[in-house]
Amino acid sequence: MTQTTFSAEVFQNPYLPEQGEEVHAIMTVTSSGEAVEHPGPASEAPLLFGLICDVSGSMGGAKILAARQAMTQAIELLPPRASFFVILGSDDGKVLVPTTPASEAGKASAIAHIRTITAQGGTVISSWLAASQQEFTKQPQAIAQALLLTDGQNDSSDEAALAQVLKQCEGQFQCHCRGVGTGWHVKELKAIATALLGSTDIIPEPAQMVADFQAILGQAARQTIREIKLRLWTPSSTEVVYCKQVSPEIVDLTDKALSLTPQSRDYPTGAWSSCESRDYHFCLRVQPGKVGDEMLAGRASLVSIEDGVETKIAEAKVLAIWTDDEARSTKIDRHVANATGQAELADSIQQGLEARERGNLEAATAKLGRAVQLAQASGNEATAKLLRQIVEVEDAASGTVKLRRDIAKADAMALETRSTKTQRIQLSSPGKS
Repeated sequence: MTQTTFSAEVFQNPYLPEQGEEVHAIMTVTSSGEAVEHPGPASEAPLLFGLICDVSGSMGGAKILAARQAMTQAIELLPPRASFFVILGSDDGKVLVPTTPASEAGKASAIAHIRTITAQGGTVISSWLAASQQEFTKQPQAIAQALLLTDGQNDSSDEAALAQVLKQCEGQFQCHCRGVGTGWHVKELKAIATALLGSTDIIPEPAQMVADFQAILGQAARQTIREIKLRLWTPSSTEVVYCKQVSPEIVDLTDKALSLTPQSRDYPTGAWSSCESRDYHFCLRVQPGKVGDEMLAGRASLVSIEDGVETKIAEAKVLAIWTDDEARSTKIDRHVANATGQAELADSIQQGLEARERGNLEAATAKLGRAVQLAQASGNEATAKLLRQIVEVEDAASGTVKLRRDIAKADAMALETRSTKTQRIQLSSPGKS
C-alpha cells in the first residue's frame, strides 16, 4: 500500500509600497507516496467510477459503436479496488449497470449489457447527473469520479434543472466531460466540469474515444485520496479577492469557498494521487500599512478529513511587508508572473474566439496575437501549437499574426477547451518565503 505525504511552499514578493494593499502569492502543493507495510489513514481509498454515455439519436452509427468499445475497454482496465456503474443519457438518465464491484463477473455482465446499447431520444443532461448522484451515494467514502460523453447540445428547457442538479452534485463527485465531434457547446460542458472539478476536452473523431477513455480512467485509478481541503485563514481586516488553481489547469475556486468562521474558509481540491503537484494563486486585499509595518496576510493549510476527523497535513504563510524601497516593492515574483500570464493567455484566447464568432476580425486578430505572444513568453508550446491552427504567425515575440481563412471547427473548439491548461516553466527558488 502507499502512504501519501504533502508539502507546501509559498512564492511571493511580500514587499508593498506604503499604503499598498494587494498581496499575491502562489502556493505549490506536492504529494509524494512511498510503500509502507502498515498503511495509515492516508492509504488508498476505494474508487467508484461512473460512465455517463449520451445515447440520444444523434449518437447513432459510428459514434455509438465507438462508445460501446471505449466503455468496454475502460471497464476491462478497472483496478480490483474499484467499483463502477453505467448511465445511459437521453431524455432521462437510465441506470444500465448499477454500482458493481470490478470483479471479472461484474465486468463481464456489464460488457454484455453495453453491447445492447442503441441510440435514440433527446439530450437532458440534468437527469443524467441526477441518476449518477444516486449511484455515488451508495459508496460515500469512495473516490468518486465520472466521465460524461456527449455529442450534442443540451435541451434548452433543461437549463434551470441542470443548474439545480449541479449545486446538488458539487462536492459529491468529480466529472470529466468529453464532447465527440463538433455538434456540442464548449461552454455547456465547461460549466459542468468547472462545477464538478473536472476537465473538458474534444474528441474530434469517434475512433479516438478508446484512447481518451483509457487516459481518464488511468488518471482516476492513480488517485488514492478522496479529497483534500485547502483552508485559508486571513485576519479580520483582510479580504480574499480570489483563490484559483493555476496549474496544471486554471480553475477558479473563489465562489466554491465554504466559510467556517469569518476568518477561515475551505476550498475544495478534489481527489489526489500519491505523486502530483498543483499551484494555487491567492490574491488578498489587506489594510494599507506604513513603511516598516509587517503582518501575516494569510495562512494556507491542507486538511484531510477522514471519518469526521481533520488532519492538517501541510501549511504555508503569506506575508505583507511595507517598504519605501521601490526596487523591492515593484519586483514581481516570477511564479506569480507566470500564473498571471497564463490567466491572461486563457482570457485572450476566449475573447479572441468570441470576437471571431461575432465577425469582429480586427479584435480577434489582436487578442489571438496577444495569446501567441503570451504562449511564447511562458513556454506553453501545447497552446502555441493549437493557436497556429487558427492564425498564421509572422512574429510570435511581438504577437504579429493573421487569421487563417479556413479554420476547421474542431481546431477552434480544441483551442477553446484547452485554453485553461497551463505550462509551469522551470523556476528557481528566489522569492520563496
